[in-house]
Amino acid sequence: MTLPENVSAKDANWILHDKYNDIPTNEYKKDIERLAKDEPLSYIIGWVPFLGLRIYLESRPLIPRNETEWWTEEMIKILQKRYGTRKFTFLDLCSGSGAIGCAVLSKIPNAIVSFGEINPVHKKTILTNIIKNKLDMSRANVKIGNLFAPFGKTRFDVIATNPPYIPDTRDLPFSVTEYEPQEALYAGKDGLDIIRSIATQLSDHIKQGGISWTEIDTLHVNTATTIFQKNALHTKVLKDLYGRPRVIMAY
Repeated sequence: MTLPENVSAKDANWILHDKYNDIPTNEYKKDIERLAKDEPLSYIIGWVPFLGLRIYLESRPLIPRNETEWWTEEMIKILQKRYGTRKFTFLDLCSGSGAIGCAVLSKIPNAIVSFGEINPVHKKTILTNIIKNKLDMSRANVKIGNLFAPFGKTRFDVIATNPPYIPDTRDLPFSVTEYEPQEALYAGKDGLDIIRSIATQLSDHIKQGGISWTEIDTLHVNTATTIFQKNALHTKVLKDLYGRPRVIMAY
């Protein structure tokens, strides 16, 4: 079939091979129409690669980006050196698909991983990603609620989060605004509403000597850093694979 001008042969071939065993069915043609309407390829395929895992997206959570995959890998290297074979507790906050926590479950067998997500529709997706990637369910715990609320007074050794951080007035590509969950993207006038809440509560939920990673917008790195510092936290900013400030480590 002739592809629409805005559909690449590479993407079309991936769909054809991954979903339809190289047989161009009518459903395949419908998927090409979805792609032509700028629907993200990852939603059409149904999964995205993330540190050697297949992260399924059946509830259509935020699609994990390369930047998140990069800093998650860097974080895992640090945690492997920091804890060795010692057990430690890890919280993937604002989990969405659960990609970050699943990567930790996969790479660090001594990590006890909790997933916290506000939207209940994503719980099944997180569980699917644990099960289909054959990860250790006995080391996993999924809770639904606003930020730290479902965990009560529990403290964690490590907390990692990719929260909403886009200012409400920021223009984003059509494929993002039309298809991805708005509540996982936008966070108030300056994009810092959720980060403020996390920074304010962090010291009540992290163990002494613990450490956190928070993904941020490159344009508000200084303000975000100040927010953590005002809450008596030491900080370090890490750049992503493109050389842009992307993560605040707080401890």
